[in-house]
Amino acid sequence: MKVSKSIDFLLENAGPVIQYRLRKEILCNLKKTEEENLLEQIYQTPNFKLLERYVKPNGYIGSGAHSWDNWRGVILHKTPLQDGEAAARLLSYFAIPKTHPVVANFVAAMRDEEIMRKEFSYIPPEVERYENRFRGIRSGFSLMILVYTMQAMLGYGDDEYVQPFQNVALEAFESILPLSSLNEITKTRQSKGKYNYPYIEEDTSFPGQYHLEALAYTNAWRTPENIVLIANALNHYNAILQGTNLIHVKIGSKYYVPFPLNMSNSPVRPFRSDVIDNITYRRLLTEIAMLGVGESVGVIKDSIAGIEEAIGGDGILKMRFDLPHNKRYSPKNIEYPTPYVDVRLEPDYKRKYALECDLTFWAVQLLCLCGNAEF
Repeated sequence: MKVSKSIDFLLENAGPVIQYRLRKEILCNLKKTEEENLLEQIYQTPNFKLLERYVKPNGYIGSGAHSWDNWRGVILHKTPLQDGEAAARLLSYFAIPKTHPVVANFVAAMRDEEIMRKEFSYIPPEVERYENRFRGIRSGFSLMILVYTMQAMLGYGDDEYVQPFQNVALEAFESILPLSSLNEITKTRQSKGKYNYPYIEEDTSFPGQYHLEALAYTNAWRTPENIVLIANALNHYNAILQGTNLIHVKIGSKYYVPFPLNMSNSPVRPFRSDVIDNITYRRLLTEIAMLGVGESVGVIKDSIAGIEEAIGGDGILKMRFDLPHNKRYSPKNIEYPTPYVDVRLEPDYKRKYALECDLTFWAVQLLCLCGNAEF
């Protein structure tokens, strides 16, 4: 698909983050002085300035990661960016260079056991979470699955420290290929509690959100065979899942909600301009495309068709936000880069064309990742 009009629209209307990523990652025409100028503009954006306030002397940002906002009436995070995972997502989405002191020191802190022990000691549940940080890493619920992924998103995922997790993630996807149903790996809880969902054991391999993201942001695992494996696994995931599949992970005597690949372990849906069916709708499709699987994954092939249909003659991607069922998950509601929202790169949606720039950049990015963009 020709994307020249879309690119012209972005170059004329987008803010510094999209300008930087468009020219750095897609057009590949950014000179050093231009790059420095755009990065300086990014460093002056409100959310980056806010994030800087949460950087601690030891390099860690905020408190915890994917953690409690409050604890027994005490507010722990004044804003979502005071959470380590949200901070990592902002730095990643804004493409802050891995050499920037905020990023480099943050990763160094995540690799220092004493710093991390301290950072996860501010409330009792976090102390326990850190002590059990490696448990459930295959089944989709553990602290380290998150810490490894944060580092991958920041550009350090192919380092010796994180690279072994790539094998864990690959095995998680490979594990579903023999399955015809989740019933083959789930067990039934004997209790009659309110959330009496089926469960998997902590050492059961099953792909989740962070397995996918760790692979999307790394390269060492990429061989033609592994890419085919991932494509087949994603297609099979959609084939065997019907509707929602609420499951827990049993760790010790407790049951936890894993970090699902898609919300409630439901099939991944392709992009349509008239349906926004969950809160990470576009982001998940981007991360799948980042794996290098192209149109061999059915939802990506169908999403490309949906994008081509939704991009108007002016090059702008248009979505039906006027439909009642789309209001709940509308990107207009996104403010911070939490684990539960799509990616937002424009700082002010009140500015003319800001939302359209975010949507259009996403479309151009996905088409380029899949080799379907003509300049």
